[in-house]
Amino acid sequence: MRLGEVVAARTAMRDRVSWCAIFVKAYAIVSARHPELRRAYFSFPWAHLYEHPATAASFSVERTYHGEDAVFFSRIVRPEALSLREVDAIVRKHKTAPLGSLRSCRRILGLSALPFPARRLVWWLAVQARGPWRADFLGTFAASVTASQGGASLHQLSPLTTTLNYGQLEPDGTLDVRLTYDHRVLDGSTVARALVALEDVLRGEVLAELKSGS
Repeated sequence: MRLGEVVAARTAMRDRVSWCAIFVKAYAIVSARHPELRRAYFSFPWAHLYEHPATAASFSVERTYHGEDAVFFSRIVRPEALSLREVDAIVRKHKTAPLGSLRSCRRILGLSALPFPARRLVWWLAVQARGPWRADFLGTFAASVTASQGGASLHQLSPLTTTLNYGQLEPDGTLDVRLTYDHRVLDGSTVARALVALEDVLRGEVLAELKSGS
């Protein structure tokens, strides 16, 4: 993607919002406009597709827990309806607030403490039982970003239909953006159009909001 103007507008801000917040909101706008991106495959009680009525973004945060680096997952409901500042505040809160004060982190730690069979049952229910449960527990799409650590993933495993990730910005403002998808729900042409729409949103509505917040 050619994001030179977006980079310049973000750089000019007094308090810069994170790239995670920028991409989460931009892709949520695209998902809200294109219902096929909110669909999910369920195998229970029979194989079928379910369409989530609203977006819910899942993003990962690395935190230290008992002296070890651990990955926690959190959600933002309908990020397209929030400002970039609001989305960024939620992301930053989950990076810095005490783990015990965050509902999503408490839920993950509680699930991890369950015996293995109970853990597997809860995960199965969250992934396969009902659409609203999956949206509440996991979200409708994911953003998994490791660019700040100097790397990017070519293909990510995810229980969600689409997972967004991107690499490092090049000096000319270009950026590799990838969308991993469930081929039972979407085909390649739909995903290609979604990435084109994402770049349009980044260079349109998001760019305008960045400029207004500088």
